[in-house]
Amino acid sequence: MTREQFIELVEEVQGPLRRFLCVLCGGDAFRADDLAQEALLKAYLSFEGFEGRARFSTWLFRIAYNCFYDWRKAESRNPAVLPGGGSGCRSGAAGDPAIADIGSSGSVDGSAVAGVRRSGSAGGYGDGAGIEICSDEEADARFMYQQLYMAIDRLPVKEKAVVLLFYMEEKSVKEIVEITGMTSVTVRSHLFRARAHLRSFLHNLDK
Repeated sequence: MTREQFIELVEEVQGPLRRFLCVLCGGDAFRADDLAQEALLKAYLSFEGFEGRARFSTWLFRIAYNCFYDWRKAESRNPAVLPGGGSGCRSGAAGDPAIADIGSSGSVDGSAVAGVRRSGSAGGYGDGAGIEICSDEEADARFMYQQLYMAIDRLPVKEKAVVLLFYMEEKSVKEIVEITGMTSVTVRSHLFRARAHLRSFLHNLDK
């Protein structure tokens, strides 16, 4: 794989990667960005050894998942530690755009609760952006999604990761096995339990 091919593939997958990490981190976009930067840096330093036995996105998601678990281990020892060892994650590889350009396309928009959305140039994020009131139907739909994210956030970490990969990122069980290192039986077990937990939580919200 050439550097140019690596950058092109990163541009395709960085949005879903950040979205996965953001939800996995409980909506903490700053932490997700740090972990995404760390994962991209590690991938950049080793992409020449990528043999293509798995899809590029699966390979990169596995690196990111490992970064997330490394951060969790570090936090359990020292709650004040930053993901990726602090500022090192954001430095990138000599300013390479593949490493530096992690945008917010995968973030969870908290304005869904209030039933509003951004409007203006560049999809609502450019100059002169204002606030547009959503219809009641749109607000209800967004609130339902917000409830779903709240339910997912209450899942145990491994169940949450499996649900996000299977439903949000549309990964197969085989790909989830490659990303998480779990067995296929364990993945299916986590999916089964996660669905039961989500049904229970959403049912209780409706009461």
